[in-house]
Amino acid sequence: MAVTTVNIWTGSPLMALWVGSRVQGSGPPSMLAIGTAAVTLGVISYLLVKVLGWLDAAYGRLTDKHSSVSRHVPWLRSMRGERPHSEHTHARDLSPLELILITSVVLVIALFEAWFFFYSPSPIDQRSGRSHKMPIIGTTLTRPHHSAVRVSPAPPTRPATQ
Repeated sequence: MAVTTVNIWTGSPLMALWVGSRVQGSGPPSMLAIGTAAVTLGVISYLLVKVLGWLDAAYGRLTDKHSSVSRHVPWLRSMRGERPHSEHTHARDLSPLELILITSVVLVIALFEAWFFFYSPSPIDQRSGRSHKMPIIGTTLTRPHHSAVRVSPAPPTRPATQ
C-alpha cells in the first residue's frame, strides 16, 4: 500500500511526463504532448487509486476488519440533529491504508511548504531562491571560519586653522 501511495504522488507524474516527452520529440511544447501527458496522468492515477482500493479490500478480507470510512451521499443525510452521532474514531481503529494515506498527505504538504518558503523562486525580485544560504534538505549549513579582521586606524588629522 505504501509503494502504491508513493507512486500516486511521484511515479504517476513522472510517467506522464516521460510519455509526453516521447510524443513531443524536439522543439517547443505542443498541445498533443501536453494533452497526452494530462490524459496519461489521469489514467495512471485512477488505476493506482483502484489498486489501493483493491489492496484495502484484500486486507479487510484477510483480517476481517474493514475500512472505517463510510460514504453517505448528501441527499440521503439526515437534516435533523436527532440522529445519534457515532463515537470518534481513534487512530488505532484506522486501517493501514488510512494511516498510510494520512501520513503521505501530511508529509507531502510539509515538503511543499518547505520548498515554497525556503527554496522556490521569489516572484518579486526573480531570485533563484528565497535565500542563497539555505542548505539542501538533510544537510547542515556550514559557515567558513573567519579570522579576526584587523582594521587599521585612520591617519591623524590636523585641526583646521582659520
